[in-house]
Amino acid sequence: MMQNNSNREELYAPYNWYRQMRETQPMYFDPQMQGWHIFSYGDVARVLSDHATFSSDESTFLPPEYRNATPISSSLLRMDPPRHRKLRNIVSQAFTPRMVAQMEARIQTITNGLLDQIVAKGEMDVIRDLAIPLPITVIAELMGIPAERRADFKQWSDALVSGGGETTAEAAQATMQTIRQATDSITTYFTQILEERRAQPQNDLLSALLQAEVDGERLSSEELVGFCVLLLVAGNETTTNLIGNTILCLDEHPEAMEQLRAKRELVPGALEEVLRYYSPIKLTIRGTTTETTIGEQHIAAGQVLLVWIASADRDEAEFPHADQFIIEREPNRHLGFGRGIHFCLGAPLARLEARIALNTMLDRLPGSWHVPDAPLSPIESMSVFGVKNLPLTWQK
Repeated sequence: MMQNNSNREELYAPYNWYRQMRETQPMYFDPQMQGWHIFSYGDVARVLSDHATFSSDESTFLPPEYRNATPISSSLLRMDPPRHRKLRNIVSQAFTPRMVAQMEARIQTITNGLLDQIVAKGEMDVIRDLAIPLPITVIAELMGIPAERRADFKQWSDALVSGGGETTAEAAQATMQTIRQATDSITTYFTQILEERRAQPQNDLLSALLQAEVDGERLSSEELVGFCVLLLVAGNETTTNLIGNTILCLDEHPEAMEQLRAKRELVPGALEEVLRYYSPIKLTIRGTTTETTIGEQHIAAGQVLLVWIASADRDEAEFPHADQFIIEREPNRHLGFGRGIHFCLGAPLARLEARIALNTMLDRLPGSWHVPDAPLSPIESMSVFGVKNLPLTWQK
C-alpha cells in the first residue's frame, strides 16, 4: 500500500475548506443558499442535540419549491417530536437489535459469495464488487424485495442523494428532474409492494411495519413509503461509502492496516475512526424554531442551517491530532451517525456489515493491498462523501 495523494486532491479539497472555515468563519451566512453554514464540533453537536430550537421539519424553514422534494420528507428524518417519537417507537418494533443480530450469518454468507467471484483474480473494484452489492442485498432481503429489482434500487437511491454542487441553473434543474423521476418510480414501486403485503403479509420488515402500532396508531401510507425510501437510501448509500472509505483510509495509512492484521480486535474501533475521519454523511439541515444565538452569532427564527458533520468530526477542539487517522482513538465521540433523537436507527446494521466486510477481506485477500495510482471519482453530492470507483490489487 502507498499513499496516492496526487490523484486525490479533488477528494480532499472539502477538508481544506472545512479547516479554513473553522479557523476563520465557524459560522457564516451564504446569500446564494440563503442559509447559515456551521462548521465547529461544539456548534454542530448542539444543533443536532437541541431539537426544540433546531427543527428537522423542513416545511417550517425551507422555501416551498424545496419542500417534499423526495419521499424522505415524510419520514422520521424530517420530523420533530411528538410525531417523531411515536414513529420511531413504531419503527423500532420492526427494526430491533435482535433482528439485526440474527442477520450476522446471512451477511457473512453474502460477503463470502461476493468475494468468491474475485479472490482468484487478484484484483477488484471495492465499490462495484463489494461495497454496493453487500448493503443493497442485505436491505432488500430485510425488506422482502426481490433480487431482480436491486439494480433499480441502486439507481433510485443514487439519484436521491445527487446534487448540491451545481454551478448553473440548467444543471440544478436537470438534477431536480432526475430526483423527481426517481421519486415517482420509487413511490409507485413501494405503494404497490405495500398493497401486496397488506393482502398477504410475509416474514419481512415491510409486513412488520404494516402491523406495528403505538397507542393504537399505525403508519399512514405516506409515512410507510417515506420510511421505506429512507431505509433504502440510508441502508445502502451510507454503508457503501463506509466500506469504501474504510479501504481508502487503510490505503492512505499502511501502518493501520498492519495493526489490524496483527490485532483483529481493533477492527470495531478502526471503523469508528473511519466514521470520524471520512464521515459518509457530510451535511445535514435544520431550521431555527425561535430566535437563538450560536457561538456569538444571533440567528432569527425560520433560518436554514447547513450543519457540516464532516467538518465537526475534524475539529481539533474535540479531537487531538484531528487530521491523523488513529484507529485506537479514545474517546471518539464522532457525529458520523448523528446525535440526539435523530441518531441513526440503522447504525448497528451498518457497523455489522462493515465489520464483516473488513474482517472477511482481511481473511481472504492476503499480503499487502494496493490502490493503483489512478484518479478516484468523488461522488457528486453535497450530502454524502465517498468515491464511485476504488480499484484494489493484492498478492495472490
